[in-house]
Amino acid sequence: MKKITLILAFFFIAQVANAQDTCATAVPITAGTYVISAVNGTQVPSPICADNGTGATAGEWYTYTPTQAHTTTITTDLAINSGGDTRFHVYTGTCANLVCYSGDDDGGIIGNGFLSTATFNVTAGTTYYIAFDNKWNSGGFTFQLTESAVVVQPTPPITYTTQSIATINSGYNLCVVDMNGDYVDDIVGVSANNLRVHTQGAGGTFTVTDYPISGTSFMPGWSLAAGDYNRDGKSDLILGSGNGLSVWKSNETGYTSITPGDYIFCQRTNFADLNNDGNLDVFSCHDIAPNCYYLNGGGLTNTLTFYQSNTTPGAMNLSSGGGNYATLFTDFDNDGDTDVFISKCSGPPCQLFRYDGGNNYTNVSTLAGIDITPVQTWSSAIADFDNDGDMDIIITASTGTHKYFRNNFETTNTLSAFTNITTNSGWDTNTSTNIDNIAYDFDNDGFIDVLGGGNKIMFNQHNSTFAAVSYSGIGVGAVGDLNNDGFLDIQNGNTIRYAIPNTNKWLKVTLQGIQSNSNGIGARLEVYSALGKQIRDIRSGEGFKYMSSLNAHFGIGQDTTINQVIIRWPSGLVDTYNNVAPNQTLHVVEGATLGVNSFNNTVFSVYPNPAKNVVNIQLKANQSVTLKSAFVYDLTGKEVLKVDDLNQPINVENLASGTYILSISDTDNKNYAQKFIKE
Repeated sequence: MKKITLILAFFFIAQVANAQDTCATAVPITAGTYVISAVNGTQVPSPICADNGTGATAGEWYTYTPTQAHTTTITTDLAINSGGDTRFHVYTGTCANLVCYSGDDDGGIIGNGFLSTATFNVTAGTTYYIAFDNKWNSGGFTFQLTESAVVVQPTPPITYTTQSIATINSGYNLCVVDMNGDYVDDIVGVSANNLRVHTQGAGGTFTVTDYPISGTSFMPGWSLAAGDYNRDGKSDLILGSGNGLSVWKSNETGYTSITPGDYIFCQRTNFADLNNDGNLDVFSCHDIAPNCYYLNGGGLTNTLTFYQSNTTPGAMNLSSGGGNYATLFTDFDNDGDTDVFISKCSGPPCQLFRYDGGNNYTNVSTLAGIDITPVQTWSSAIADFDNDGDMDIIITASTGTHKYFRNNFETTNTLSAFTNITTNSGWDTNTSTNIDNIAYDFDNDGFIDVLGGGNKIMFNQHNSTFAAVSYSGIGVGAVGDLNNDGFLDIQNGNTIRYAIPNTNKWLKVTLQGIQSNSNGIGARLEVYSALGKQIRDIRSGEGFKYMSSLNAHFGIGQDTTINQVIIRWPSGLVDTYNNVAPNQTLHVVEGATLGVNSFNNTVFSVYPNPAKNVVNIQLKANQSVTLKSAFVYDLTGKEVLKVDDLNQPINVENLASGTYILSISDTDNKNYAQKFIKE
């Protein structure tokens, strides 16, 4: 009898191993527990639905066709698999045209946390293809499929259409940002020795341009960031890899690759003005050591000087230990400068660093009460979720449970302990985990939502709670307005998920810095309407790996008038607009709303003002700086004059009558601005 049993068992395992090697020969399964002896199928899962890129060479395939609607969980996060590492993908469609629906990598909590689990809603009669791959391990393991009653969802407050664009086919399609200085979002693709830009035109059409990149560059296998770090009006890129980073810097004809060569196990990369000198610096999380950054020397060369936190002499305190996976630069204490939140992986608690001027950052994690353990997170969602005028934190778990913290600055008027409001917020019952989590107002109702794992958006219910709404195949990607209709769209690979506008109104604000960095990265924007107060900070790099629009988007709900828009620039200048109509793009040039006399800097003055023919520059008393170059802008932000010799008066005779902004840099690459009137 034992012999017969062994023969039957062997026959069953052989059938499973041989019959599931391809999508076409996938084994049908229902709810239950299944054993995979080895991942050795001849077909590799494609496309990749779970995070962490490509790299698989084999797969094992199953089909699942539920007889009724369920909430279904697929998991390898079982005690029998402790210490293992798995990845799987879930598709709809056909084998000839698979469409990502769900999947997971490292969503488990058992053992080393590298097992996988995903929960998603299914429809009766629909066939779902399940593929395990050997990205991390070709050995055997057990998986389980369970079904439960469908959770009744609220009506989706926003719906989407999808469009695939075949020409979005670069090696890394992670970025939606304005590349050419027209303040309209474009699509950016990176491959070895090539930058492909889909430039957005009228009606959401795209023009494809390839820019050859010479030399050898690191590829953005971990993250990509964008910003105008050389102040020429076009976006530059940071490509973060496991060995270091490259900067693709714009020039008159294309882009030049700069690869400093310092070893960094890059995770999240960012452009940020770390020392508040008006120049964007290059920052990178380091997975296994303290974080690293390059200070931008500005000027014509934008020389990058390498520092490692707490290691290089004179370096800023911007990390403690390794496990640094995502940085988010934002103003937590409402003092007009940028603080730093660091999401941690592999056990250490998250960290919050307050900027105290100069090169000084102070670790206030314990003071804020956000240094809780154990939490493993690759990114966190940070925004003013309750519209009370300060930035709150949702530590979104890549494994384990999410934590929602409310900033109390509006009542304490100081950076103090945040309040843990996770219980009954919707985050306590959200079991979907993900390495990427981003916060935007997707439905334009005036309250910020969160897109993370589980094929759903957590929609803000206006009372510090969130409700999950599922969408077939939705996932985190680069976000921007890709048809210029005021609603945010999502790019995943070569698929664009276009928001179908609802009746909510909106405002888009685009910035051009003069004394501050040209993108206005680090600026605080405030919008006041009948809904109350909303704030946004301009940030380069949200979530873990994607780069999204540098334009600020505000949902206005059903409000017909925006009472006031305030822009607080990193330089300290403040622009104010009153009675702004919704459903428009408001372009703001730094200092445009300020009077001539209120736009004074502490370094130089100009005379005569108003001027007819020339403008003279005079250093103020006790100033020893050396001024080297100047630009003149009109109030739309257009450059109308460039001056390289400041030893002579500036000839403005050919300028039309009106008000202008004179921006001057010194030999230390600091920028100063002053308004003047041309008669």
